[in-house]
Amino acid sequence: MQAFENLILIGTSHIARESIIEVEKIIEEEKPELVALELDKGRFFALVNEEKGRLSFKDIKLIGFKGYLFAKLGEFVERKLGGKVGVSPGEEMLKAAEIATKNKCKIALIDQKIEITLKRFSKEITWKEKFRFFADIVKGVFIKKYRMSIDLSKVPDKEFIANILKQVKVRYPNFYKVLVEERNKYMAVKLVKLMKEYSKIVAVVGAGHEEEIIEEIKLLQKT
Repeated sequence: MQAFENLILIGTSHIARESIIEVEKIIEEEKPELVALELDKGRFFALVNEEKGRLSFKDIKLIGFKGYLFAKLGEFVERKLGGKVGVSPGEEMLKAAEIATKNKCKIALIDQKIEITLKRFSKEITWKEKFRFFADIVKGVFIKKYRMSIDLSKVPDKEFIANILKQVKVRYPNFYKVLVEERNKYMAVKLVKLMKEYSKIVAVVGAGHEEEIIEEIKLLQKT
């Protein structure tokens, strides 16, 4: 958790029960004027209405084949991992929205539209990165020495996250640029604008976004 003068940023794991408990506790204690979520309208609507596989084959025309394939793979992996710990992906976001509503806090959706992100992914990701990505997944599933042992019920520590992001940035530079860097900049801009309008904000974002968003906000506040 990182606090600015009127912003508390919580880094979560989308399938960790620890994150569900943390966002509820902090929102209840802080009683912010606004709760900001790392979601866009489409993803928020899908979560609230328990829609699975929101993207269909016809969406390939809009987001591109590589973006569609990545989205489907991401949905599958998150559901499988969430099933192991008994948590639906994004449950901490739903809990944050629920507690915000209970405490009469406003809710802001601060992430870039998923269709834009996936379209950018299709355009920027190289086939070399794509094949490397799938090869790494296969190695992680079938070769024991490549598997990571982590507690899925908890948010990984900052050092672990930093190391993983560093590897991703080197091994899949365009993947990192589109899915992490560009979205971090987008969310940071949104949060800085909201910080000028609201006295206290609690923002809930994936732990992999937290540190870079903090740095982006600091840069924007200097300009």
